[in-house]
Amino acid sequence: MQVVRVRKNTMLEVDKILEKCGDFSRLQMLLFCLINVLSALHYYSQTIISFVPKYWCADGLPASFEPPAESSCLPLNRNSTSSNTCYSYDYELYMGYQSFPSEMDWVCEDAWKLTLGQSMFFVGSVVGSMVLGYLADLVGRLPILIVANLIAMTGNLLTIWSTNVTLFCIFRMISGIATDSNFVMMYILVMEYMRPSVRTLGLSICIGLFYCLGSMAAPWIAVLMRSWHGFLLVTSLPLLVVPFFYFIVPESIQWLISKQKYDRAVVCLKRVAKINGRQVEESAYEEFVEECKFSQQNQKASPHLFDLFKTPRLRRNTLILFFKSMVITLCYDAVSRNVQGLGISPFLMFSLSATAILPACLLIIALQDRIGRKAMASASLLLSGIFISVTGGIIFAASASDKTTTLLVSLSVVGRFGVTVAYNSGAQYATELIPTCVRGQGVAAVHVAGYAFTFFSAYILYTRCIFSPLPEIILGVLSLLGACLCLLLPETLHRTLPTSLEDGENFGKNDRWYTFSFLEKRTQSAATLDTQNVKMYSHSTESNVYF
Repeated sequence: MQVVRVRKNTMLEVDKILEKCGDFSRLQMLLFCLINVLSALHYYSQTIISFVPKYWCADGLPASFEPPAESSCLPLNRNSTSSNTCYSYDYELYMGYQSFPSEMDWVCEDAWKLTLGQSMFFVGSVVGSMVLGYLADLVGRLPILIVANLIAMTGNLLTIWSTNVTLFCIFRMISGIATDSNFVMMYILVMEYMRPSVRTLGLSICIGLFYCLGSMAAPWIAVLMRSWHGFLLVTSLPLLVVPFFYFIVPESIQWLISKQKYDRAVVCLKRVAKINGRQVEESAYEEFVEECKFSQQNQKASPHLFDLFKTPRLRRNTLILFFKSMVITLCYDAVSRNVQGLGISPFLMFSLSATAILPACLLIIALQDRIGRKAMASASLLLSGIFISVTGGIIFAASASDKTTTLLVSLSVVGRFGVTVAYNSGAQYATELIPTCVRGQGVAAVHVAGYAFTFFSAYILYTRCIFSPLPEIILGVLSLLGACLCLLLPETLHRTLPTSLEDGENFGKNDRWYTFSFLEKRTQSAATLDTQNVKMYSHSTESNVYF
């Protein structure tokens, strides 16, 4: 994820001119909704193609053999073989869906191949976030949006021709390169042309609704296509529409200004004004350009990311933010994909789990500005950790029954709800804690660190082969640890955000672990600070919450 390196004053000028030109049109918002659906299908393709149905060793078994109650790696017909090695497997497919591991026989001794391929997807996402983010600063957001989605399509289509573990890993890594950039670039482009007062509410609801719909639809597209080949084909080809965005979506206004491409910036603004039926005098554009030039003439060299680690309190807060991001991103991905072994069809479980996305988004909108960032982050991780851990305990202690299955599914969905709240509120918390002078670099680094840690997600889920509740135990402990560490961070609600490194070092110096915004008596001065805080946050354009 890459961030616009434009001074706040210039951002204020952009908001002023947008008041005259009007907001983004409904057409661009519809395109943003489409990107939400497509990016959800791409992200969760990794899960959908990897479902492992019930399997058993088919060596020496008659055609009429009745499947065993549980998956088995050992030969079931001891009369036909004295070896514990199995050479062929039969499967009980979920709703007739042929997944990648069932086609390739990547189970038992070969299960590691699937796990390795899944991990390479996230290696690609880390590489892609850094490389495409860097290129977005050079050539613009819009070209990288198009390139990222074409890379996603190419990686998924190439995966169809995977015939061995090497090709599978390479093609999944290519597909992973697009992850994040294929969504974030459009998020930036839409948000920059919206009024600050409607950015958080409008975009959060849009993301929550359409990303949720894309996630819920993914497993049923797979069932409809009946094979992983068909699923990848049907979910990848729609990405061909993204290159046509070039003729509809204007380039990032702030990127154009940062590159001193003032003429192109004015062209984009005139285009927005025309779409919205606004008449803007030519003098307004000329004044806007002059103010931007003046602001850029007075720019000073920004501090570097590593300056965050030079002083003790700022270093501690930064390290906690890094760890929190790694824990939340890992848990979010693992919990999202942990849909097997709960006594219910993984297709149904996946859709039920995805229903938590929209309520989580609405809860953030309703509570985050009331109870505070620290309370929201800590409580959501605590909730997630408790419910995930209890799910693991029930898997270990309870026998399979309809009642137990209902309880497991309910606990799992609540756990997904908690970790989704933590994931989506975490981006705003990091944005506000990191000083303005290094906010872009800092938020990007925190985000990339979280994606890097998801490399271990597939391996944590793989531990179910060793001990059935082990994934839930690991994820639950990590969530609870993250909840405790969040208590060490200062509150940011109703406070003026740090702008310099010195501000960041002294910010919240008198806070204790039990300091929460909703417990403090709000004074008039606090209300004034809150107004300032909202204005400052509204200009942190690239670091808002997203799924």
